[in-house]
Amino acid sequence: MDARLKADFLEKWEKYFGNTELPITFFYSSKMNNATLADSPKGRSCLICELAKVRKGQSLAYNKSVIQCGGAKRYLGYDHEFRPDFEYFLSCGNDKMEGERYIQTPEMVRQIMKNMYNIPAEGQFAIFKRWDKLEQADEPVCAIFFAKPDVLSGLFTLANYDQIDGRGVISPFGSGCGSIIYQAYLENQKESPKAVLGMFDPSARPCVPENTLTFSAPIKKFVKMISFMDESFLSTKTWEEVKKRLE
Repeated sequence: MDARLKADFLEKWEKYFGNTELPITFFYSSKMNNATLADSPKGRSCLICELAKVRKGQSLAYNKSVIQCGGAKRYLGYDHEFRPDFEYFLSCGNDKMEGERYIQTPEMVRQIMKNMYNIPAEGQFAIFKRWDKLEQADEPVCAIFFAKPDVLSGLFTLANYDQIDGRGVISPFGSGCGSIIYQAYLENQKESPKAVLGMFDPSARPCVPENTLTFSAPIKKFVKMISFMDESFLSTKTWEEVKKRLE
């Protein structure tokens, strides 16, 4: 991470968003990068719940052995297989399990599974760090905000600042970790990546405060967003009125 970019964002974030929560970042590395290996949770687990520690400033490293959630393993690229009868799990269920009823039919789920891209795990560890904890050796894939509507308003508008089609942000269906990691990773591979609005997954909602969604900006797009901050609407009286509520 370029130290100037890191400091530039921290200065501008405080200027326009006050003391609101900083984003966390995600990247792969063959080393721990001064992060702590996450504990392997016992029983049911959700990566979104575990990331609350990162949001508070603790840097965590994951590998396949410490991640217990099958979905998180797949969305981080450690496992390309689906659990048995996944098409029933995500839809109507069967005589072996209760379905989540997020997709109408098993057939539709099978098509979704068929079209999914497998992300290669580009290193032994998946690292999560808050922006202010980034070091020179860190190369984040995306910046992930956990934010309330007023903050999301600023991020959303900034993401569309250089767009003529008004489609600088997407919101595809998926799990909580899929929206902040998988989708942002895929977007970062594109020439003109889009930011991802997420955390609509009812299963992940208990892991975040009410009135909180996520905004995951691929790093290629995020660097541009930072460069636009001073010349954008953030410097106007319109945003000043919103900022008063943030404070």
